[in-house]
Amino acid sequence: RPPLLFVFSSPIEILNGVIKSVKKDGEWKVLIVDHMTMRILSSCCKMSDILAEGVTIVEDINKRREPISSLEAIYLITPVEKSVRALINDFKDTAFTYKAAHIFFTDTCPDALFTEIGKSRVAKFAKTLKEINVAFLPYESQVFSLDDPTFLSSFYGSAKDHDKNKMMENIAEQIATLCDTLNEYPAVRYRKGPEDNAKLAEEIYQRLNAHKADNPKMGEVRNYCIHQLFIFRRLNFFGFWVLFSFCFICLFFLSSFAALRRIYVKVTDLLRTFCESKRMSTDNANIKDLSQMLKKMPQYQKELSMYSTHLHLAEACMKKFKVSRDALCEVEQDLATGSNAEAEPLKDAMKSIVPILLNSEIGPYEKIRIILLYIFHKKKGIGEENLVKLIQHANITQDDSKIIYNMQNLGCNIITGRKVRMESTYQLSRWVPIIKDIMENAIDDKLDRKQWPFISNPAPINTTQTAVSARFGNWHKNKTPTEYRSGPRLIVFMVGGVSLSETRSAYEVTHSTDGKWEVIIAHGWMTREYLFHRYQYYRMKIATII
Repeated sequence: RPPLLFVFSSPIEILNGVIKSVKKDGEWKVLIVDHMTMRILSSCCKMSDILAEGVTIVEDINKRREPISSLEAIYLITPVEKSVRALINDFKDTAFTYKAAHIFFTDTCPDALFTEIGKSRVAKFAKTLKEINVAFLPYESQVFSLDDPTFLSSFYGSAKDHDKNKMMENIAEQIATLCDTLNEYPAVRYRKGPEDNAKLAEEIYQRLNAHKADNPKMGEVRNYCIHQLFIFRRLNFFGFWVLFSFCFICLFFLSSFAALRRIYVKVTDLLRTFCESKRMSTDNANIKDLSQMLKKMPQYQKELSMYSTHLHLAEACMKKFKVSRDALCEVEQDLATGSNAEAEPLKDAMKSIVPILLNSEIGPYEKIRIILLYIFHKKKGIGEENLVKLIQHANITQDDSKIIYNMQNLGCNIITGRKVRMESTYQLSRWVPIIKDIMENAIDDKLDRKQWPFISNPAPINTTQTAVSARFGNWHKNKTPTEYRSGPRLIVFMVGGVSLSETRSAYEVTHSTDGKWEVIIAHGWMTREYLFHRYQYYRMKIATII
């Protein structure tokens, strides 16, 4: 099937859409970016690809730059005041920084900034001005980020109403550009409860309508299933942030690792399958066996070398894991699931965690994870006196203990009545993210519509031809209908951050439907479970109960 991100599925697409659209033979240009657009480019292009298309240099708009008045500049920037001011200043003086400007905004430019550009001298030298609707960061084919590490503290914290409303407007616009890029006009649903959920869902709905007005063909697909966009915040299980994840996510940029990055340590199984397909034999998959195979089968050197790298990494990780993580992670999984590896209910959780807390070889953040999971396991929390004793036994400093209290302020509960899962799992990876249940129930239409109300029902599909928006352009919409997916999409936006374990759920649910559905997960910020503790302490602005 075609790649999900038809805009950024390959460097060719972004090069054609922005750089090649203004390219002329024999002319060189300067590419000007800001922090966000540089991250977008880095996620889908190599610098060599950009330079090969007649770009002589790539510069940051917010840094001091030498004037190159003989060359035209391509501005790929976000429509924020800082970047727009820098753009205007480039053409403010008589000695212009560049010969002319081709301006591409990542999303809708606010009217106030648009007016300022029109009144400035930029208007006389702007040869191109388009809004390309890509105000998000593509992590993977089914994972997107709004790339805002302050999002969690702003949304859950004690921000002023004006600041929170402004943040919601920015989020809504970014999500709308994601849907526009994917050619989706979904029905918007939200988790009933906190008022902010409904406000954010309504704001997103209004932004989707605005994009639909500029691009009436938005959402025209070949099937009549309900494409849905879910908005909800985390009010139940927060253990995803503190559970250790067993996947090689650190290698996710390697193209050869596509089949491995979202599954557990199955390198030896894949190697054995490869050997059987080539009529090779090996009983024990290890580095020594691979060396022998390379000598006997040199024609498969490239493939076997790839497996050798992954096998070496797997063995190194497992060696480290066996030394310091085995017992720790077993306790973590028991606390998260409420049962042991044999599916027996956990009777005495305190007895399980005490050896971990007293172990001097285990670091403070691992102990904090254990204490948090123990609190989550108790569902209603534990007494202040008991918590103080646990912190003292674990030798956790007063500053680090704030992490625990901050999490408690967010309201951490474990949902009961989780359905029993029969699929094969690893003993140390038995906990299943709650978001996976929500995805599956949404696809099966089992979610309570009172708890998950619709902001709107899906609009009728219009197959008539429409005019192209002059303001927004159509460089990322000029695909034929056969190039789009025929199956429906479920887009899930988690207010706050998501973990690697939860992003994996999007792939697993998609796979379980045999490709009939495609699940996309978007988030404000990608958390790294291990680094979350530091983020909690330094970035959270929620009052600490001490």
